[in-house]
Amino acid sequence: MKYVGLQRIYCLTINNQIMTDKSDINFIAVDFETATSKRASICEVGICVVRQGEIVETRSWLVRPEDNRYQYWNIKVHGIRPQDTENAPDFPKVWEEIERTYLDGFDTFVAHNVPFDRSCLQHSAELYRIHLPELKWICSLQMARKVYSFGCNSLDYLCDQLGIEQGSHHRAGDDAEMCARLYLREQQDKVKHLLKNNY
Repeated sequence: MKYVGLQRIYCLTINNQIMTDKSDINFIAVDFETATSKRASICEVGICVVRQGEIVETRSWLVRPEDNRYQYWNIKVHGIRPQDTENAPDFPKVWEEIERTYLDGFDTFVAHNVPFDRSCLQHSAELYRIHLPELKWICSLQMARKVYSFGCNSLDYLCDQLGIEQGSHHRAGDDAEMCARLYLREQQDKVKHLLKNNY
């Protein structure tokens, strides 16, 4: 069976409690960390697999960027250093595993700031001549701007405000899971917002 993303959410109220059908909530939250200002310099990949509205797996891979080259400010952000990825697989090997293991069942990626993560994937595919499957992208950052009215919409700030469990910010596996938890929360709060406006 192929999950085709977030097609629809059915909801009803029972004793003022909102109930949602999670059977269509299937996606992979993804996060990329980069070694330099170049989008193709991925040094860590994180994914969080969500099936029927439940997190079932979170994984991360250190990735050896081209020439294992890093820039100071990128290291300051995520703490990953050249010695950490010196013997790590390059991006094609990591992507081959992701595609083989996960993408037969999912066609939807969720990211917090899709333009960045999608660009990292596209530029890396161009660099390594990888053919990418057709993917649907959903942005939890854009969703947050529609559902909430916070002055800041960074991933760690939103998770803090909404009481969502956090890991190490700017490490790809933790950020991917934080993104998945945030997006699941956004789906619930979006339904509440719609019900409030319609009743």
